[in-house]
Amino acid sequence: MSGAPPPPPLPPPLSLTPSVSSKKKLYQAIAEGKRPVDGDHEEARIIIAQRENSFRKDVQWLLFNKYVPSLIQDGPQCGLVALWMAGHLLQPPKIIPIEMVVQVAKDKGYTAQGEMFSASDMAKLAEEVCGCRVQILSGGMMGDNSAVILKHLSNGQPILVPYDEDFNHEPCLRNGHKAHWAVISGIILGLRQGCMDSKLFPPDITLPWLHLSQNGSCVSWPIDGIEDVYVLAKQGKSLRYQLWKYETVAQSNAQLKEMDPQRASDGTHYVLPSGGVQEGLAGQVVLLHTQTLMT
Repeated sequence: MSGAPPPPPLPPPLSLTPSVSSKKKLYQAIAEGKRPVDGDHEEARIIIAQRENSFRKDVQWLLFNKYVPSLIQDGPQCGLVALWMAGHLLQPPKIIPIEMVVQVAKDKGYTAQGEMFSASDMAKLAEEVCGCRVQILSGGMMGDNSAVILKHLSNGQPILVPYDEDFNHEPCLRNGHKAHWAVISGIILGLRQGCMDSKLFPPDITLPWLHLSQNGSCVSWPIDGIEDVYVLAKQGKSLRYQLWKYETVAQSNAQLKEMDPQRASDGTHYVLPSGGVQEGLAGQVVLLHTQTLMT
């Protein structure tokens, strides 16, 4: 009598390590499904508390922020993802699928793979997708432009900033080889003692040295009374707010000169302005005015 046939081999075990692509899809789903936080200061307060030792105690600190949701990019979509985040601050909010933003950018010829190497094209895309007034600042983020940017952010309006991204998402100086986009939705001003009316800006309960802006607050300060500035930014490779010194972002933004030679020679088609990365991005910032245009 012959024995029973051997059982069929067991299927190979399922891999517990998802691919890079599926990881991105998972994090995108988490970000898209994440409920908005209650209030503009909740997420910002977390990173500020973690970096509390970075803040001088001989000045008065004043926080302005408008919450933007997070979204992890899928491929080279950092600028398009930053625009998607900023759209949530428009009045009324422009909450449209990121896939639609990508498709419009491709249809208009602003991008081939999702990349955005032109601030001018970014501004046109923002007008077309979000229906808001857009302003491009050139000549860098310092000098007279800094006052414009700080006033814009203190009014609750976002800016889109190209910069070189370091391994920890911080701004760095790589001549444009790591060019990346972020949305800045808030600022933390370090004001000389006596420049701020503390009665108008209540201290935070958990961080009493930090004063919070309130909706409708009349904001005014002497420009020479600003001792230090940090910005609150989000970008497409992290779900968390980033806290950067203003001058560090400005320096990174100013030195975007060329595309990474390795990327430029990888055989992939990218859309670049005639003057390359330097013409398209260096020293340029895109300001989104939150009131959408009436059609």
